[in-house]
Amino acid sequence: MSCPRTSVCLSPLAIEPAARTPRILLGGSHQPTLLRHLEGLSRRKGQARAFLIQFADIHEQADLARYGNDRFDLAVIQAPTAAMADQVIAQLTRIARQGLITRR
Repeated sequence: MSCPRTSVCLSPLAIEPAARTPRILLGGSHQPTLLRHLEGLSRRKGQARAFLIQFADIHEQADLARYGNDRFDLAVIQAPTAAMADQVIAQLTRIARQGLITRR
């Protein structure tokens, strides 16, 4: 059985005037794949911009629990296991304003 490839369309990141550099959380074991989901995001509207990117281990609940509410503008993570999905999604909706869960 093949895994269908999904099309991803992210809405523009809402940036406060004081915070011009978006904070992005990437969670999963295959970092190059996660970074690929950010291609083209920095060049929207003809403006190149930098990101503050942080990697996290989504399988370690304490790693996600240490972040404050709305800490990140965007979170891109690999799909968690079914047993961990509820906990991981609850943490991500708390710490990130937007999110993308992807399969590897």
